[in-house]
Amino acid sequence: MEIYIRLVWESFGFAWRALRANLLRTILSLLGVTVGIFAIIAVLTVVNSLEKSIRSSLSFLGDEVIYVQKWPWSFGPNYPWWKYLSRPVTDYEEFKFLEKSLEEASAVAIFASRSNVLAKYNNNSLEKATLMGVSYGYSGVSEVNIAEGRYFSLQEIERNQPVVIIGYEVAQSLFPTSSPLGKEIRVKGRKLSVIGVLEQEGENFLGGPSADVLCMVPYLYFTKIYKTGKVGIEPTISIKGYPNDVGLIQLEDELTGLMRAKRALKPKQEDNFALNRPEMIANQVSSIFSVLNLAGVVIGGFAILVGAFGIANIMFVSVKERTPIIGVQKSLGAKNYFILYLFLLEAIFLSVIGGMAGLLLVFLFTLIIPGDILEVTLSFSNITFGLLISVGVGIVSGLIPAFIAARLDPVEAIRT
Repeated sequence: MEIYIRLVWESFGFAWRALRANLLRTILSLLGVTVGIFAIIAVLTVVNSLEKSIRSSLSFLGDEVIYVQKWPWSFGPNYPWWKYLSRPVTDYEEFKFLEKSLEEASAVAIFASRSNVLAKYNNNSLEKATLMGVSYGYSGVSEVNIAEGRYFSLQEIERNQPVVIIGYEVAQSLFPTSSPLGKEIRVKGRKLSVIGVLEQEGENFLGGPSADVLCMVPYLYFTKIYKTGKVGIEPTISIKGYPNDVGLIQLEDELTGLMRAKRALKPKQEDNFALNRPEMIANQVSSIFSVLNLAGVVIGGFAILVGAFGIANIMFVSVKERTPIIGVQKSLGAKNYFILYLFLLEAIFLSVIGGMAGLLLVFLFTLIIPGDILEVTLSFSNITFGLLISVGVGIVSGLIPAFIAARLDPVEAIRT
């Protein structure tokens, strides 16, 4: 055990002395590793942060949820879009049918929305509010995080009472100095009593409407304000499955059968509805970012290749300069593996120094990007990956010089 500790310590000492003795040469040689690690880890960090932000923006779609709609979310290369123009729109009657008939669903809801609606309270107003009509089961399908107040009661939904749950920005705009609970706001000229306020969500990374500007009302009350269906806003039916239904296969099969029965489709007729799932978008996002990750690795790989040649050059020079010392060490009983490991660890230490410099640049890069644009964080997994790449480069760069040093004849080495 003692010999291995001494081996590591001597290797580190030689690497440090090589760095100090020829500072400029060593820095220039390690620059390739530094730039390569920076390129790879910076791309991975930014891409991971982008993917995290986009997935967070998609969280409002819910987990383990299927959406029944007219149009599908994913389109093939030969997608005949004109075929879907004549499809019927989902409606409230179908929602009630599914709510009553589905056995594999934990929650069923229907909702529709209209953006850029004016919300007012006395002299305060917000012009970019989004009015959304929801059924009682909406909170079971999607996340509805109430910061203040409560969710709708079943009686309020069934009786179409003029009550509303508002988002954080709506509350701040209309009630900057007081609590909105119990107050009446006007939306589309109608009075609505505020029963709840949603938690602050922030801007949607995809640019869609944020929950902060929502004004949620009972669905049937929404239909009194806006027409829905073929001549109005198309509603969406959302169904949440059970956790034990892996892939929601049972729910999808049951849902398909019920919808075909409800719409009286014959066995040979195609489905005239789409069953959309958030995984469709998530999978497309993942495929895009996997390509970006590959591009970052390839670009950084060329820089690391240059750095590997630089480290190999340092090691060849080091072997040449320390040939008499190697001869003395071998004449005193040093084994070949000791010399091999000595130079190999020295190359690894040099490469890790360059890699750590690259990781430091990535960390500084994350501090430069404003958090309100994109929250970029250097994860532990990316740090570990960067260090592993550095170790691999050190092994590849130092293997041949270390092998040459280990094979030196002690007599010839001392005479050199």
